[in-house]
Amino acid sequence: MKQTALILGLIAFLATPLTAQWLGMPTWNAPKGGTGVTFYGDYGAPNDSSGGGNAFGGRASLGLGTITLTAGVASWKPDAMNDRVTSYGATGAFRLIGGSLIPVSVDLQVGAAHSAEVTSGTSTFPGQTSVLGAVGLSVPLPTPGISIEPYFSPGIRYHKVSNAPTGVKDHETNFGWVIGGNFSFGLVGVHVAYDSEKLDDGTTQKVLGLGANVGLRLPMGL
Repeated sequence: MKQTALILGLIAFLATPLTAQWLGMPTWNAPKGGTGVTFYGDYGAPNDSSGGGNAFGGRASLGLGTITLTAGVASWKPDAMNDRVTSYGATGAFRLIGGSLIPVSVDLQVGAAHSAEVTSGTSTFPGQTSVLGAVGLSVPLPTPGISIEPYFSPGIRYHKVSNAPTGVKDHETNFGWVIGGNFSFGLVGVHVAYDSEKLDDGTTQKVLGLGANVGLRLPMGL
């Protein structure tokens, strides 16, 4: 009986999703950057390989021209859990190229997020820590009345899982990418992103996200 329980527990551990950063969310980016404070409301829909379910989150960003600092939280309910899993994280993005006189923006993004272990009935979702390093490329479109920023952001993701069973690898490093768009109507905007990450076991985890944002942004002409 104990051996059977151990095997079942091992299978459950191996099936634990390792999502991009904030659990259940894509890795958001905005290579163009900006100034001022912006508040974001986010929704994420992971595919079955990512654990399924849905996620809701919120972020706050401080734009300082070429540097954007963001902190946020996400609450995700996987299909296999009755309770939600909460993750906290932050990112920093440094714009390398771009501005009002340059039609292309490139940024370097780093970030990390952590979630504690959650037990719901007979299911346990282990604690996770994820670290991200990525490059973002966008081509902002100067359309009248609306700012459109499509972007592509490839990068490396490192995941560390707590309390792994003996003999089971508790971390992995993967390549992932995001395609998305940021749309701004003055102080109000919407954002969408599609995240893909291939894991060591050969599965590809995908997350579709969208949301809305509002804030005070001051053009600096940089």
